[in-house]
Amino acid sequence: MGGGLDDFEPGQDLALTEVSYFSEASRASDLLLKPARTLVLLGCSGNGKSATGNSILRREAFESKVRAAAVTKECELKTTKRPNGQIINVIDTPGLYSLLPSNESTIREILKCFRLAKEGISAVLMVFSLKSRLTEEEKSVISVLKVIFGDDIVDYLIVVFTNEDSLSDSNETLDGYLEGSPDFKEIIAACNNRKVLFDNRLKIVKRKKAKQVQELLQLVEEVVRKNNKKPFLLDLSHKPMENEAVVEEKKKKIIEMKGHYTKQENSPHHEFSRRVEKVEETTSWLEKKLNEEQTARLEAEEKAKKQISKLKKKLAEAEKELKKKEGGSCIVL
Repeated sequence: MGGGLDDFEPGQDLALTEVSYFSEASRASDLLLKPARTLVLLGCSGNGKSATGNSILRREAFESKVRAAAVTKECELKTTKRPNGQIINVIDTPGLYSLLPSNESTIREILKCFRLAKEGISAVLMVFSLKSRLTEEEKSVISVLKVIFGDDIVDYLIVVFTNEDSLSDSNETLDGYLEGSPDFKEIIAACNNRKVLFDNRLKIVKRKKAKQVQELLQLVEEVVRKNNKKPFLLDLSHKPMENEAVVEEKKKKIIEMKGHYTKQENSPHHEFSRRVEKVEETTSWLEKKLNEEQTARLEAEEKAKKQISKLKKKLAEAEKELKKKEGGSCIVL
């Protein structure tokens, strides 16, 4: 036999040999228990799709830069092997909302991920940035994905929030941030509350980055279980996604959605809603400042009271001491 305890030779440390043997067996077991997973990144340009992919892969595999224009122009697949031997495939895609207004080449490019994922997709990661507000177009993300991929896509969705540091800077929690956004709540509810928070900055400690990736992969396994280990697939046997009629139909539906949201944005009701929202924001900010000033004033008053109390106490002690001295120096005639 090779590679087992039967290969033990004189002079070797048996304990180390056993550890090595069982470690190899454990890794083999992990491979059996954890088959390869394929993840697809979707989201608006600038939300941190490529940076999230790099965090999962544990290296700078995708180009990730702060640019006014989209950096990712076409689908790209990169692979990594986890410490337990599991293979993770990550597919980066062009900005989803460059589809609005749409064009055939962008739709076809995003659908190309199904050719890259030959054995199907384990989970689709919808990436949102906490540094930017949810746009009217992003609010329609579930509908857009259903148009492109079909209704079953929602069973494979996981929401990834990037720029976790923006919450830390404002001393806010993710649940607190989402509390004021019913649109985000609706998206997360459609994903069966599958969400994870990512900090993709290069300078964060490796332990934190590993923990957030582990949390994501646990959600991926949850998706796999809920779908009875069946990956998401589209029938590409006859290249239907290259059929002009199919792509044109998807384009038409998405443009109709764009027109719907554009009309909403330009409607008097929407303009009034925006103004009301602005007033509410201003009011909230003023209330916050007022509360801060009131708290500071109360603290200052409390501090002043304590100082006055100390001064009164010292004054009383001084008067008492003075009376003692005056009483001791009296002259009897």
